[in-house]
Amino acid sequence: MTAVIEVSEVNKRFRIHHERSKSLKERIIHPGQGSYSDVQALRDVNFSVGTQETVGIIGRNGSGKSTLLKCICGVLKPTSGQILIRGTLAGLLELGAGFQHELSGRDNVYLSGSMLGLSTKTIDRLFDSIVEFSELEKFIDTEVKFYSSGMYLRLAFSVAVNVDPDILVIDEILAVGDERFATKCIDRIGQFQKEGRTILLVSHSADMIRGLCHRAVVLDQGQVIADGPTGDSIRVFRERMLADAPKPIEEAASAGSATIEAVTTPSGRFNILSGQRLQLNVDLVAHHGFDGHFMMEMFSTEGKLVTRTDPMMNSVSFSPGPHRITVDLPEVPLTDGDYDINLGLVGPDGYEVLAWREQVAKLQVTYNGRGAGWMAMPIEVSVN
Repeated sequence: MTAVIEVSEVNKRFRIHHERSKSLKERIIHPGQGSYSDVQALRDVNFSVGTQETVGIIGRNGSGKSTLLKCICGVLKPTSGQILIRGTLAGLLELGAGFQHELSGRDNVYLSGSMLGLSTKTIDRLFDSIVEFSELEKFIDTEVKFYSSGMYLRLAFSVAVNVDPDILVIDEILAVGDERFATKCIDRIGQFQKEGRTILLVSHSADMIRGLCHRAVVLDQGQVIADGPTGDSIRVFRERMLADAPKPIEEAASAGSATIEAVTTPSGRFNILSGQRLQLNVDLVAHHGFDGHFMMEMFSTEGKLVTRTDPMMNSVSFSPGPHRITVDLPEVPLTDGDYDINLGLVGPDGYEVLAWREQVAKLQVTYNGRGAGWMAMPIEVSVN
């Protein structure tokens, strides 16, 4: 597989000034004075992206994700290292980045297209498709300073995906806008994947990364700490979040409160018929006493979320030491397929992750019916 993006030993350092001279006179009288500090945003980052790959980049806030994408797109220049791009690249780095507020949507389409290297004649040919996808026909001649954030998203994304790029780089832009248009954008990304385009995607949504990406790179404090299959990388990311989360002085429920050691079934097998009962035994060790909630997720082999339990249900309490949680699903109404099981514990608020295991088991379901989809949903029909 040919690499279309190569990132080699990339470092990026910013200088943050805490105190500057307030006048030219002060600069002349006290040259070189003023406090500052250097911030290392990226540290020896190495990875490559091949043709037809969709790669996700995940990490906590401040880990260097957006800085890395800006270096790849040429918005920022690395302090050291090298980035090679083979092919045409379209980047969605910020909502409406490059848009001129005083210009209309129409003018900004031409401006953005020219920044991506397109001629006016080419933009003329693509213009109707761009406007149609954005669904902004009524507002295309309105100044973009009057656009909502969702309208910005529509126009920016539409320009990027209609310029026929070899490489599409997206930084969190799908987090804005209504659900229907986000689905439309994801469908277009899926079309790009089928066409063999290369996609680099940053998102805070593990579900989106899992559903769209073949591979994921995890950044932490500007360094690559994992680069591999999406599920493995998400596991590393969550484990790092657990390890580094601050613990309160009284050692109350906090990240890393327990370690999930094993998941088994009474039969020792993880294959059932659709509609059958499933019982899981989850063995864990609590590092201290705490209260929380048990959560479970199921994903299809394509990485699509099938179900996730309500994080505020299933309250549990633990004393220090080993415990077994028995999870009883009276009926599993899934159709044919293999399903990955993730499970863990969250805090009393339903948000703080206390323990987590990715792909802790794979459930195989056999369905004898003729229905389709993920769920074999029973219904009752009567004729009067």
